[in-house]
Amino acid sequence: QVQLVESGGGLAQAGGSLRLSCAASGLIFNSYVMGWFRQAPGKEREFVAIISKNGLFTNLSDSVKGRFTISRDNAKNTGYLEMNRLKPEDTAVYYCAVATGPWSRMTKGIPNDYNNWGQGTQVTVSS
Repeated sequence: QVQLVESGGGLAQAGGSLRLSCAASGLIFNSYVMGWFRQAPGKEREFVAIISKNGLFTNLSDSVKGRFTISRDNAKNTGYLEMNRLKPEDTAVYYCAVATGPWSRMTKGIPNDYNNWGQGTQVTVSS
């Protein structure tokens, strides 16, 4: 079955960096777009970034644009979220997810459009 496993979360200071990984198995990875979402306590799940199947196209939310980078290595069945210049408001559980829908739809960042999800990794940014 499809399995997504996030890693790389932890505690960082404001202005610092973290790199999240999402290891995928049980699927043909390059047949899926991959997204990153986050959810802070008491808040709804929020779209962060998305990358196309071949990795050529990306889209990031305005709140992370210029600070975060999404990438993927299809040979390794792994996606990444490079997070720089972290802010306390970036504190959340981060989830990766994959979807087979059209790019135009997926860039809207609607969680229900994604087929499979990882278990999440906690990112905490201290001020």
